[in-house]
Amino acid sequence: MKLSKSQRRSGFTLMETVIAIGVLAVLLTAFMYVFGPAMAGIRKSINVQEADRLASTLERELGTLREGQQTGDITTGFDKSFEWIKKSSDANEALCVYQYRGDPGKQRKDGTMEPVTNTNGTVGVDFIVQPILRRVSDPLFSKDLDAVEGPVFVVKCTQLVFDKSNGLIAGAEGEIRDPQEGKPVASPDDFAEAVIAFSAEFYSMPANSSKFFLSEIFKKRFRETSKPVFTRNMAVRR
Repeated sequence: MKLSKSQRRSGFTLMETVIAIGVLAVLLTAFMYVFGPAMAGIRKSINVQEADRLASTLERELGTLREGQQTGDITTGFDKSFEWIKKSSDANEALCVYQYRGDPGKQRKDGTMEPVTNTNGTVGVDFIVQPILRRVSDPLFSKDLDAVEGPVFVVKCTQLVFDKSNGLIAGAEGEIRDPQEGKPVASPDDFAEAVIAFSAEFYSMPANSSKFFLSEIFKKRFRETSKPVFTRNMAVRR
């Protein structure tokens, strides 16, 4: 029994397949061209909102001296603020603000919750999302990253100094000046005023793993950051 021509032919020819793939590639390219910038804009907007919510955490934690942070000359919250703001431009002491899943039934010595790595739990029951600020050199930072929720922001802080012509302007990175004398000071005891005004620049990082933050890739990216996703002027008091 002979099969008809229509019965013998099944599937697509190689040429038809190549043409279909070419058309699909053109459509995908056009889609990315049209919607790519929109998606980037949405991601940026979300990052700005997240950074805005974490700004209060940055300000609060800078003035909070937790157990284990009393090192060297740091004996008060203001000492900590002075030190952390001054060294925030150092990649090895970078400030990281973020949220992580914490176990309300297990507290660490510094008053924060132990991280919960299980992502299948229920918020408010199995874990609480806790905002926190830590230095990248803090061993607890690496542990928190296993339970991080959302982006991790690196924050560069620069003291705001008074300029006769322009008012408050950003000073030099890695330096804090006495507002009265205008000279760099080495310690909080040499700082005559009760308030340090500073500008905080938030930078979103592309990865949340401890491997990334301990790598040379992070240090390179940290040094080359130029455009923050969010900036806010703040102040810490004695």
